[in-house]
Amino acid sequence: MKLAVKTLENKAAGDITLDDSVFGVEVKQDILHRMVNYQLDKRRAGTHAVKTRSDVAGRQKKPWKQKGTGRARAGNLKRNIDRGGGVVHGPVVRSHATSLPKKIRALALKMALSAKAKEGKLIVIDEAKAKDHKTKAMASALGKFEMKSALIVGGQEIDVNFARATANIPLIDVVPSMGANVYDILRRDTLVLTKDAVNDLTDRLKG
Repeated sequence: MKLAVKTLENKAAGDITLDDSVFGVEVKQDILHRMVNYQLDKRRAGTHAVKTRSDVAGRQKKPWKQKGTGRARAGNLKRNIDRGGGVVHGPVVRSHATSLPKKIRALALKMALSAKAKEGKLIVIDEAKAKDHKTKAMASALGKFEMKSALIVGGQEIDVNFARATANIPLIDVVPSMGANVYDILRRDTLVLTKDAVNDLTDRLKG
């Protein structure tokens, strides 16, 4: 698959051949769905917790005698039915991560890349570098591509000026090639790859 390469000013900068084994695979929604769930599950902190009877501050002493008071019997005042008592079956600190085979994760990334290529929402630029860190100039340059929501994937390292210039532009995300992932690709309308990113992703996923 051949695709035109553009400069950051949306001018022609040659062509690039995309590997069909990475950018031309059949897209299956169920694989993408599983991968998105995997990513969202893994990012959950799982730090929610409540106090059980053993965690609530208070004495273990029996509040009143078992019989003769006319009140219901009680062992202590840390029961779930008491005000300020412990919570039953509440959330505890745990991991929400789910498992997904490594091959399925790699396949899902290929499908995400292929989906953008198939929809015509994949743009390849020669490099992601900026002369300065000014947001106005960068917003003007990206405006030439007529994209309002995009994920820009650079090489192994992101140019400092480019990262700063795009930081305050709404709906524009910038990640290095190792940070490319299914969720971020799908949540943005357009995918922008540098030539270095294309090579890095091809080497990472080919085979």
